[in-house]
Amino acid sequence: MVAAPDSVPALLSVSDLCVTYHGEQTVRAVRNLSYQLRAGETLGIVGESGSGKTQGALALMGLLPDTADVSGSAILVQENTTDRDLLTLDQDALNTVRGSAMAMIFQDPMTALNPHLTIGRQMSRVLERHRGMSRADALSAAADMLDAVRVPEARARLAQYPHEMSGGMRQRIMIATALLCRPSLLIADEPTTALDVTVQAQILELMADLQRELGTAILLITHDMGVVAANCDRVLVMKDGVERETGDVGQIFAAPADQYTKDLLAAVPRLDASSSAISPTDAVESSASSE
Repeated sequence: MVAAPDSVPALLSVSDLCVTYHGEQTVRAVRNLSYQLRAGETLGIVGESGSGKTQGALALMGLLPDTADVSGSAILVQENTTDRDLLTLDQDALNTVRGSAMAMIFQDPMTALNPHLTIGRQMSRVLERHRGMSRADALSAAADMLDAVRVPEARARLAQYPHEMSGGMRQRIMIATALLCRPSLLIADEPTTALDVTVQAQILELMADLQRELGTAILLITHDMGVVAANCDRVLVMKDGVERETGDVGQIFAAPADQYTKDLLAAVPRLDASSSAISPTDAVESSASSE
């Protein structure tokens, strides 16, 4: 994680974001959510299933179903062009922004990677569309990005299909694809939940390394406060579609004000403790000492 000073202007400003589904019952998945994210900063949005954290991210990407009613604003600052409210863009405009100015890493790469296309074809399409590259140049750039995310035998991987790779390798492929156009905003939705702890640590370290190199702002969505402690500059806690608490990671872990935040922290296991509870301060100190 690369903490951005307060003087750095916001790259993304979300204000009063609401996501509502109307049917037999009205479901307010996200209610009046507001936050800012600066370049080079990692904001963790944390909560249990049903908290609204993923719904809020999908709203930014324009990936919610037509049954969703979205309101509020989400201003994304872009170089050499007018700032855009992501919530008001039509599909053509969204298709231009997605993959170039912002990208998303999904929890399960098999739902995001096309099983019928080779890795090379999927990655080259991104560069052909957003950067106007030829097929040959796009494939070469794709191989370079696979090298950057530490995929062994990168050029050979371009000819393979997603099912021929392990879960950790597919996740690296998805990260590489998301970063091809060097987006200023990267949304990572539970990017390591389906992986074992060793691969999880490698993927999170990889994201941090790439952030330091590219200055990318990362919106990290997770249910795991341990992941937040090790990888985020600030944290926003959600429950039932509502923000419960937000602040710097050190501040929230040292002195959580909301009971739900305290419950999430207490759920983080600790190997050297006689009980299952974790000291919030120890969690942050342990994270800092490992960096």
